[in-house]
Amino acid sequence: MNEAPDVTAEAQRTAERATCALFAADRASQALGMRISGVRPGWARVTMQVRPEMVNGHGVCHGGLVFALGDSAFAFACNSYNDSTVAAAATIDFLAAAREGDELTAEASELWRTRRNGLYEIVVTNQRGERIALFRGRSYRIDGQVVDPLTSHPDRP
Repeated sequence: MNEAPDVTAEAQRTAERATCALFAADRASQALGMRISGVRPGWARVTMQVRPEMVNGHGVCHGGLVFALGDSAFAFACNSYNDSTVAAAATIDFLAAAREGDELTAEASELWRTRRNGLYEIVVTNQRGERIALFRGRSYRIDGQVVDPLTSHPDRP
């Protein structure tokens, strides 16, 4: 029998559980009003509206907040396998200004992954699909898991 659909379904459930648990403990992303709009193994999409208090002295969204959005999408993507993973390095290129009221979306995609390391590309766009920033993150797997894998099965206590 072909077991691929079951593996895919299980991997998706794992990604959803790990992301939900990580987000529930992520007070920074919550405080910035971020919302997870999609997740699967090695991939995540996070949105955030630019509020008035996020605008800098030039009248545009503070670059550190655009970076924070990219960093959160990166975190959810690289932890989607339920292996505790942290950022080892990250860079960002700002391409256009985000303005108050803009709805920003960061889409993180895995480019490469080994047992301990990974590379992710995160594209930040506004509600018109215009690219605001390109973010690249290198992940490092640490010991532990985001959630207990035994509790991921409904037939186990």
